[in-house]
Amino acid sequence: MAEQIRQLRARRLRAPALRPDVWTLGAGLIALLVLAPVAAVLWIAANPTENIWPHLTATVLPRYIGTTLMLMAGVAALTAAAGTGAAWLVTMYDFLGRRWLNHALLFPMAIPAYVGAYALVDVLDYAGPVQAGLRAAFGWTSARDYWFPQTRSLWMAVLVFSAALYPYVYLLARAAFREQSGCTWEVARALGRGPWALFFRVGLPLARPAVAAGVALVMMETVADYGTVYHFGVQTLTTGIFSTWLNGGNAGGAAQIAGVALFLIFLLVALERVSRRNARFHRMGRAQRPVTRMQLGAGQGAAAFLLCLIPFAAGFLLPVGVMLHLAAQAPAHWLAPGLFRALANTLISGGTAAALTVGMALFLVYGLRLSGRAGVRAVLPLTTLGYATPGAVLAIGLLLPLAGLDHKLADAVLALSGHDPGLMITGTAAALVVAYVVRFFGVAQGAVDSAFDRVSPNLPMAARSLGRGAGGTLTAVYLPMMRGSVLTALLIVFVDCVKELPATLLLRPFNYNTLSTRMFELSSLERLSEAAPAALLVALVGLAAVAVVARANRD
Repeated sequence: MAEQIRQLRARRLRAPALRPDVWTLGAGLIALLVLAPVAAVLWIAANPTENIWPHLTATVLPRYIGTTLMLMAGVAALTAAAGTGAAWLVTMYDFLGRRWLNHALLFPMAIPAYVGAYALVDVLDYAGPVQAGLRAAFGWTSARDYWFPQTRSLWMAVLVFSAALYPYVYLLARAAFREQSGCTWEVARALGRGPWALFFRVGLPLARPAVAAGVALVMMETVADYGTVYHFGVQTLTTGIFSTWLNGGNAGGAAQIAGVALFLIFLLVALERVSRRNARFHRMGRAQRPVTRMQLGAGQGAAAFLLCLIPFAAGFLLPVGVMLHLAAQAPAHWLAPGLFRALANTLISGGTAAALTVGMALFLVYGLRLSGRAGVRAVLPLTTLGYATPGAVLAIGLLLPLAGLDHKLADAVLALSGHDPGLMITGTAAALVVAYVVRFFGVAQGAVDSAFDRVSPNLPMAARSLGRGAGGTLTAVYLPMMRGSVLTALLIVFVDCVKELPATLLLRPFNYNTLSTRMFELSSLERLSEAAPAALLVALVGLAAVAVVARANRD
């Protein structure tokens, strides 16, 4: 067996460097599909039908950029503080309720930020229970009698985004703190360092790459959002894309604003990587001692519990509690026919997109690995650009080229058969599925690539030496060993599809609703009680993914 494996390796080394095969060609086509919408946006921006770039730069664009940057900065600061602080407390200290909080702090990942926005406005607005209670308690009769923070504002949007997105930072920071050596902490304590010095001088510097990666993800999600900023009346680059395209009817101008959003995202990714370019973090040895949690007293433990409870309550308890209350007030809305249609559309489009995304990711990663060329492997990081690209930007890059292709296909079918089939791509949910595949391909590709890395190369080589082809090796060796990772990727991509709003709004066919668009439409009309069942269904689907993540990261 060992001799056969050596012969197989020798044959692979002698194989022609540029031999084409179905796996490499297929991987190249998949990579082209994922990258094409971003290239299309840049092309449309550079070749607009009507160039309104001077008008944009002189009027609304500076405001869009300024608001987006302020929103990103505020959310980055709050999520870094909440996520890192909570991760530090549950990892380094032991107190009553720690084990429950360790998983509960992930729950806000299941709640889209726009659901939190609807809940916060419902609670804090003039007619909400907070202001109504204040008027009743102090005898105030109108808004002129007292001051209350503006509910629909930039800083309220910062709070909602931070409550919904801090789990990205928490998850990565918690993993980084767990991996640190207990010997480091013992040396620091022996040198007289207290709790604050341990955090700022030892723990945080070692975890900085993970925290920076989490904050970068948070800012990408902030730029990509539309439902939250629309509900709060905050004008960002994403709202500018919608306004310029749908209200102004100028796709070229929308693409130019989308190009600015893309530049911000790519600049953000580049800065994050440059900031830790020269940083090096190494483990002390294979058998390093894990961190021993310090037991807190009753008072300190209660304070730690309350500090961790605040982001959990804001990101999960508040939106879920409000939606449950609204749904209980009008249970008949659970039987609304539009809800079941939206649920069916969500399951079909999201399930189809998740299956295609993970299947294509498997094909791409396996095909590039079979090529055996390091230069080809450089394609993998490029295919993650879709995840960094806001849904509204992808919609521009997909809708216009697909609409042109749709018309050519319809003309060809009409010429051949005499029957006009209509719009077969943009007139159906096909364009929506394509957008989901491109948007979340990076999520599936990352999970699949890491799963391939965990399979010993000797196993597929043994299968090939026994006569298995490339496809047989994939199905007989790789897939059985990667089943858990593949199923997890399927679930996470499906949940992301369920929560995606901007691309769904722009690419859905006429009179086609998903749970997210149904929520958006009803909340825009201030019919929150009708939107509540859809919001709870989205949360329920999201909790399934969070449960998988929590199980994979249990301590």
